[in-house]
Amino acid sequence: MPAPISSAAPEPELAALAARVTTCAACERLVAWREQAAGDRRGGHVGEAYWARPLAGWGDAHAKLVLVGLAPAAHGGNRTGRMFTGDRSGDFLFAALWRSGLANQPTSVTADDGLELYRAYVTAPVRCAPPDNRPSTEERDRCAPFFSEELALLTEARVYLALGAYGYEALWREPTIGKGLGKRPKFAHGLEVTLAPLADGTARTLLCSYHPSQRNVFTGLLTPAMFDEVLQRAKELARLDEPGSAKRGLG
Repeated sequence: MPAPISSAAPEPELAALAARVTTCAACERLVAWREQAAGDRRGGHVGEAYWARPLAGWGDAHAKLVLVGLAPAAHGGNRTGRMFTGDRSGDFLFAALWRSGLANQPTSVTADDGLELYRAYVTAPVRCAPPDNRPSTEERDRCAPFFSEELALLTEARVYLALGAYGYEALWREPTIGKGLGKRPKFAHGLEVTLAPLADGTARTLLCSYHPSQRNVFTGLLTPAMFDEVLQRAKELARLDEPGSAKRGLG
C-alpha cells in the first residue's frame, strides 16, 4: 500500500492531523465506496494496491497559497494516497504549478514520485472519494472539522484558491474566511474576494478558478492559459515573486 508524503517537513500539528484524517471511518457510505473502487480497478490499474482511505492535504507547511478542491478521485487520490495524484485533474494542476514555479516537476503520478511544492498546499473539504463526486451534506459536515483545523494550522496562508464552486462554498463557510463578509458573491472563474486581514494587518484574498476536471479541460471551459493567469494573480497577492522569497529546495 502506498504511503502519502508531504513536500517539506510538515509541522508536528499537521502530521498529527494527517494521522487522524487517514484513519477516519465516520461515513459508512464513503468507506464502502472507496473500498469498492479499490476492488473495481480500472484498465492500467489492475494489480495495483489502492490506498482506499481518507486523504490529508499535502504540500509546504509554510504555504502562502492554499488550493482547495472537492474530494479525492476514486481512481486518483483514492488509489495513490495523495491529493490530485494519478488522474487527469492532477496532470493539469501540477503542470500549471510547475510552470508557475510552485512545484519542482510537472507530473504527479504516485505518492513517492519526488514531487515537491513551494509555498503551496493542496487540500479538499471532503477526504474520501464520494460516489459520482457528490458527497452528501452530512458527509461534508463530518469532514468540516478536519478542514477547519488544517486551515488554522496553515498560519502563513495569504491566498486561498478555490478549484470549483464546491471548494469556494466550503471556504466561504469557514469562520476565518467568509464570516462577516455578507452575501457570498456568485462563483465565477477569476472571482477575487478580499478577506478580513489578519490581526497584524496582513491582507488575505479568496480567488476562484474552474475545477481542472477532465470535462472542464476537454470542453475548453478551463484552458492552461486561463489557469496560469489565475496562478500568476495568486502569486502576486501572496507576494511570492518579491525579492527574498527564493524557492526553497527547488533548485
